[in-house]
Amino acid sequence: MAEETPDNIVEEVETAAETGETTEAAAPAPSTPKTQTRREKLEARREARKPAPRGEVTPEQREAERQERRAHVAKQRRAYRAKLKERRAAAPDRPAPEAAHAPEHGPGRPKTRQGVVTSAKGDKTITVKIDVVRRHRRYHKILRSTIKLHAHDEANTANEGDTVRVIECRPMSATKRWRLTDVLERAK
Repeated sequence: MAEETPDNIVEEVETAAETGETTEAAAPAPSTPKTQTRREKLEARREARKPAPRGEVTPEQREAERQERRAHVAKQRRAYRAKLKERRAAAPDRPAPEAAHAPEHGPGRPKTRQGVVTSAKGDKTITVKIDVVRRHRRYHKILRSTIKLHAHDEANTANEGDTVRVIECRPMSATKRWRLTDVLERAK
């Protein structure tokens, strides 16, 4: 073999390129096998996942893919529901959820209110003023408001200034939806 000088190597590469041959000098073989980078692996995975173009897939193949996807989703759903069922069965010692209504107003139980009679002029009707004091949900300021109710007083027992208790009832007129139950305190 002839002595390798830079000129000789260049000539060999040029002749190899013309003839299409590769020589050891032109393309040295890598000493270690090349490993893929993370990006190359990711791109290869994406390519493998990429669906085939529409023309190459038959309708039967598409339907088979859909069935496979549906089966997979159904399997996940079954597993999730089974897990929920186990969790519910394992936690019976939890307290019952809080009722969504006021304690005096259970299902089928009428509301009761307490207030002061402001007018007893009508026949069998009184007007009751109820003062409501509550705290604002966000700002926590104490808010005071007044509600005026018309209540049915069958025996005309209540007078102005009396403290009375009224209970919710069926509509008795356009404005009367409450009935007097008892007079708690007489006006002086």
